[in-house]
Amino acid sequence: MGKSKTKNQKKARVEADHVAEEAYSTVPHSFVFHRGQVGKNVGQLIQDMRTVMQPYTAESLRVRKKNVLKDFVAMAGPLGVTHFMIFSKTDSSVNMRLARLPKGPTLNFRVLKYSLIKDVVSSQKKHRMHEQQFTHHPLIILSNFGVDGMHIKLMSTMFQNMFPSINVQKVNLNNIKRCVLFTYDPTSQEIQFRHYSLKVVPVGMSRGVKKLMQEKFPNMSKFEDISELLIKGTNLSESEAEPDGEDNITELPQLYSGRGNIASQKSAVRLTEIGPRMTLQLIKIQEGMGDGNVLYHSTISKTEEEIQEILERKEAQLKEKEERRKHQEQNVAKKKEQRAEKKSLEGIKKKTSEADEDSEVEDPGMQDGQTADVQSDDDEEYYRQAVGQEPDEDMFPRAKKRKLAPGSSSKEFKAPKRKRPTGQHGDKPGKEPQGKRWKKSREGEKAFGQKRQPAGKAYLFKCKSKLNDGINTFI
Repeated sequence: MGKSKTKNQKKARVEADHVAEEAYSTVPHSFVFHRGQVGKNVGQLIQDMRTVMQPYTAESLRVRKKNVLKDFVAMAGPLGVTHFMIFSKTDSSVNMRLARLPKGPTLNFRVLKYSLIKDVVSSQKKHRMHEQQFTHHPLIILSNFGVDGMHIKLMSTMFQNMFPSINVQKVNLNNIKRCVLFTYDPTSQEIQFRHYSLKVVPVGMSRGVKKLMQEKFPNMSKFEDISELLIKGTNLSESEAEPDGEDNITELPQLYSGRGNIASQKSAVRLTEIGPRMTLQLIKIQEGMGDGNVLYHSTISKTEEEIQEILERKEAQLKEKEERRKHQEQNVAKKKEQRAEKKSLEGIKKKTSEADEDSEVEDPGMQDGQTADVQSDDDEEYYRQAVGQEPDEDMFPRAKKRKLAPGSSSKEFKAPKRKRPTGQHGDKPGKEPQGKRWKKSREGEKAFGQKRQPAGKAYLFKCKSKLNDGINTFI
């Protein structure tokens, strides 16, 4: 029984991980970064916007000066990133671009005003922000975006697709802890961005009962009976005496976290701003990643002729670019062919040179009685110089004559001359011998280690005289 339970648990865990991976890959992801020098305050605004886009954004994304937009586009595909939020700063304004990957469009906004999270929190007496609020994506609310206009519909669609969609039938209310509000003003054409923390409290009971349910016991020293606490609700702080009206009271369809929030009971939804806040103005909309045709511009309007002229100029530029690309590809292919031919010729030359060198070297595994294919003539010439006789035919194998390099001449090999040693028994050059030295043996004198033999007629004369003396003594 225990083994089957363990197997079922493992199987359920694997299925849950698989479902979570699929759900994670289907939701939109974003990169929030800057281009150029933006300063400290705009850099903090970027960090605050990453906090808003959690958990489906890169919180610790690092941007270097040498990075270009193509680098982010190349990394967005494998990571499943669908939107870019790019901030930049000029001398007169702060700009924000929203881009949809991979083919656009790109919306260019001007940030008229902005406040950071620390500014919003510091202005409140009691703020409500904790880490559990950022484990799930926020709820997006669009207000006054029903105005006619292509740019208005495109804006609302872009804002909606930046955050995951919610299935009303299957949503868990306990996962909704934050909300993002976009409000459009048709008169000024400005968009207000706000970020709120969401809290649900029960209604229909006095504040004293709410205190007891929250396990916060008020000071009842002035009360004579506990009924005074339930009826009057005195000695409560001003922040707790928050009025609830018809606008924020609703009936809960399911159980919500918090004491007293029961299904099918009325509860009040309270919003606490946690920042940041921005006031945006749409400047223009472009096709692609900021390099396509301008679909809408808030300040510049052009006639149909001017638009047609721009389109024709754009088409001519695209054709010229395509021709340059084809020409460049042809040049690259030609260079590759030339490089391959050069490598093949060099390989052939190298093989032939190696074969020639191998043919000039004697094979060490050659059997007795076999003659070598190639033998140098220098050995025969050295033998003639040293011995003074012609070598036998079998002494040196016959060699093929080497081809002489151009400009070189064939010269006979001469044996190197041996120098006389200048050690203990040798004379130094330029000096006379000192002390006892070995003398050179002359003709007729006794050499070292040999008997002295007289040479020539003197030797014969002496032999004759000795022979005559012996004959005389015998007689």
